[in-house]
Amino acid sequence: MSHWSERWDLVVGLEVHAQLITASKAYSTDANAYGDHPNTNVSVVTLGHPGTLPVANKKVIEHAVRIGLATHCTIAPWMHYARKNYFYPDLPKGYQITQDQTPICTQGHVMIPVEGGEKRIGITRIHMEEDAGKSIHDVDPFNTLVDLNRAGVPLVEIVSEPDIRSGQEAYDYLVEIRRLVRYLDICDGNMEEGSLRCDANISLRAKGTTPFGTRCEVKNMNSFRNVMRAIEYEAQRQSEVLEAGGTIHMETRTFDAAKGTTVGMRSKELAHDYRYFPEPDLQPLTVSETEKEAIRKAMPPLPRELREKYTAQLGLSAYDAGILTDDKATALYYEALIGITSNYKGAANWVMGDVRSWVNERGLTMEQFPITAKRLAGLVELIDNGKVSHTIASQKLFPLMLEDTDTSAEQLATKHDLVQDIRRTSLKD
Repeated sequence: MSHWSERWDLVVGLEVHAQLITASKAYSTDANAYGDHPNTNVSVVTLGHPGTLPVANKKVIEHAVRIGLATHCTIAPWMHYARKNYFYPDLPKGYQITQDQTPICTQGHVMIPVEGGEKRIGITRIHMEEDAGKSIHDVDPFNTLVDLNRAGVPLVEIVSEPDIRSGQEAYDYLVEIRRLVRYLDICDGNMEEGSLRCDANISLRAKGTTPFGTRCEVKNMNSFRNVMRAIEYEAQRQSEVLEAGGTIHMETRTFDAAKGTTVGMRSKELAHDYRYFPEPDLQPLTVSETEKEAIRKAMPPLPRELREKYTAQLGLSAYDAGILTDDKATALYYEALIGITSNYKGAANWVMGDVRSWVNERGLTMEQFPITAKRLAGLVELIDNGKVSHTIASQKLFPLMLEDTDTSAEQLATKHDLVQDIRRTSLKD
């Protein structure tokens, strides 16, 4: 435990930007694709030419409602878009279309694991906006290059309450948010590619007091581990300033991953006045109860619901439930398995053991696993009925099932003479 934690409470709020998976951009028909040649997914709308008009992408609204429902938010029945005005080379229009006074989702929460149970982290708001382009500083020694492929790509910004009290809690919160957006198929959650980005607002307050201290915002963290490192460094730095009688100034800082330190970028006192006002080129939006319920019905089962089901109803350990729900494909495979076999623990052991080992060794995903849930359930049944030992099943029958992806476990066991006669075995004994 750091020495500062004896005198100070750490207070952290996170702002997570999730790039949404859609065919086209937020307000134009340009392709929303990562990794294409610079400035190829652009049009007069993306380039902000005079006289061009945005058109709202319906999928973006649906995705925002999905994440709102998954985080127990209130979905606004009526809202409007807003203009956020600032000048930057990678923002051709000179403003960003976002939401200000009427975010689509408000007052939600997620639960994160803590020692001895769970902790509720509040979500202030989730709103829709568009991404800016990308300024590239390290290709040309004399000039900054601008790639506008990312300009106009749809985002949701998920703003947490300042409920996070440690680097570990921040890490666990991000893991849960990433798991949710992946389950919902709205974002691939890849921090390295920038499809999930996080800014942290960090402050300290004296133990036992309620008013928040002055916060610093830390940007440019490209992994969950770096978010944790930045928070821990910043807590240490702020405590040293305060203990030396100094004052924390509101500022934006950047994280240097190589050194593990944060560096001041600009003072917040000189921040832009973004002059938000309602976006005149887009109609206000309404989300009816019928539309909301249709989106809710189309949602997959969510990780926390599945973890509760596996522990409370199926009798699995919290550890097993955590592994089975870590990614959506594994959870759906296990769901299919337990629809066929009632040996829940046996099925879980196969998925977490031989199946995951095979997938991980080859760098594949569960979607690419060649044995269907029905065939694997047949293998579990063979063992349960005493026709095949677990060792034979794992060492001989499982590899045969991977080679021959059509024949059932029982047929393969018979064909390769792997069925053991329990009666004869017991007579020998």
